[in-house]
Amino acid sequence: MEIRVNQIELNGLTFQYRECGDVSAPPLVVLHALGKSSESWDQAAAALGESYRVLALDQRGHGGSARTNTYTFESMRDDLLHFADTLDLGRFSLMGHSMGGTVSYLFSQTFPSRIERLIVEDTPPPFSDKPMEIPSRPSVPLPFDWQVVPSILQQLNEPDPDWWARLTDIMMPTLVIGGGSSHIPQNKLQEVSELIPNCELVTIEDAGHFVHEDDLPAFLSVVKRFLSKGQAL
Repeated sequence: MEIRVNQIELNGLTFQYRECGDVSAPPLVVLHALGKSSESWDQAAAALGESYRVLALDQRGHGGSARTNTYTFESMRDDLLHFADTLDLGRFSLMGHSMGGTVSYLFSQTFPSRIERLIVEDTPPPFSDKPMEIPSRPSVPLPFDWQVVPSILQQLNEPDPDWWARLTDIMMPTLVIGGGSSHIPQNKLQEVSELIPNCELVTIEDAGHFVHEDDLPAFLSVVKRFLSKGQAL
């Protein structure tokens, strides 16, 4: 399945995204993890593109998108709103992994009427835990803006309690996928699934944090089943 690479102007900044599937198919927007890019979704997108218009966005500071002065979950949430509005998506399904999953939670809390179905891969919203040490910049060239790392880790270390409090505002059908043997506390995914009113938690054992990369067949099986519940068969 052909993957098309496009650029788009959003709020004065240039963003890159990858698109797969028929433009008239139901839209599915996918968001990558910290330090990754839309390319990390290529294999999953090629399979899901048979039924959906898959739109994988390079979030700010990553891939072919703009390097900026500000990197926060909220700015990435607003980038997604501009992206959806500019492409005239209306309602769409949203899938996010790790950092992209946090952006997806925030977007779904703030703009619930825009989301058809929500899928979050192996991440809860940030919660108070032992602080993560902010690493020093590596000396090798990076495919993303290093400044994203301290900015996002700072938010992880000082999370907004509203992100958990507003999980109950996420009313659309939601699927949380856990990787089992992951650095993400799986009990936190269970807590999320109990707070979101219409949420299903599926654990793909031993897949680890990068579920869609390390066990793509199992990931696709769960995602396709969940998404097809919303389609007229």
